[in-house]
Amino acid sequence: MENKSYTQEINITQELQERINELLSHYPQDKRKSALLPILHEVQDAHQNWLSVELMNKVAQIIGIHPIEVYEVVTFYTMFNQKPMGKYTFEFCTTSCCSIKGAEDMVDYTCNKLNIQPGETTPDGLFSVVQVQCLGACGYAPMMQLGDFYKENLTPQKIDEIIQDCRAGKITLHDK
Repeated sequence: MENKSYTQEINITQELQERINELLSHYPQDKRKSALLPILHEVQDAHQNWLSVELMNKVAQIIGIHPIEVYEVVTFYTMFNQKPMGKYTFEFCTTSCCSIKGAEDMVDYTCNKLNIQPGETTPDGLFSVVQVQCLGACGYAPMMQLGDFYKENLTPQKIDEIIQDCRAGKITLHDK
């Protein structure tokens, strides 16, 4: 986990607790840990798209597992964020197919446009850019995930449009 410490307000609302309970109900009592991934997604979505150590501890407590079991999962998967992220997180696939089709150029272009480096967030908290492993859309490379949606066959012009649409609030992040 990262060295820098971030603070986060933990807010397990009644609605979120009900959703967690519903997810836990799909598993036998002695297999509650099996619900960890979907619960982490729900909790992260409800907490500005990131999970502090304190929030991970709370998830462990709710599920009834050791905190290290949550840390192991959060630090392994790139879809879980351990620090505050921008409202719009551009997750660029940078594995083979996307790299061959110019993914690094799209990352560089986007970072230059936003005046940040990969892994950073703009000062206004609106954008983050991260590089991730295969997102399974090789035929549409270069591509990125933005919320629940893929943005494919990226070009500098498409990146400009996406940034403009995000700033205007025209981008939907979730399919819920």
